[in-house]
Amino acid sequence: QLQLVESGGGLVQPGGSLRLSCAASGFTLDYYDIGWFRQVPGKEREGVSCIIRGGSTKYRDSVKGRFTISRDNAKNTVYLQMNSLKPEDTAVYYCAARVAYGLEYCLDYGYGVWGQGTQVTVSS
Repeated sequence: QLQLVESGGGLVQPGGSLRLSCAASGFTLDYYDIGWFRQVPGKEREGVSCIIRGGSTKYRDSVKGRFTISRDNAKNTVYLQMNSLKPEDTAVYYCAARVAYGLEYCLDYGYGVWGQGTQVTVSS
């Protein structure tokens, strides 16, 4: 069974940091494109960052320079390091996997396996 499990969310003050983890079971992450998405109630889900099979990465403009996506193949886990967090980063964060397709549209669609989500709240 293909499964993704996120962890690492929580409450943090503005300017703080969190590291989200996305652990896979039933398949090897290294063979897939992995994306991080977030959603706020009442709003559409948006792509935050992605890392493709070759290791190239992509970020939405609002998180560039603050977030870093990385992959640990030995642990079959993808991480999202989030620094300088802002209240507008508050959302449920999901990781997802899709068959390797490259950087094009990796923040948009094509993902068939999703985790359950982890809440990130940035507030003082």
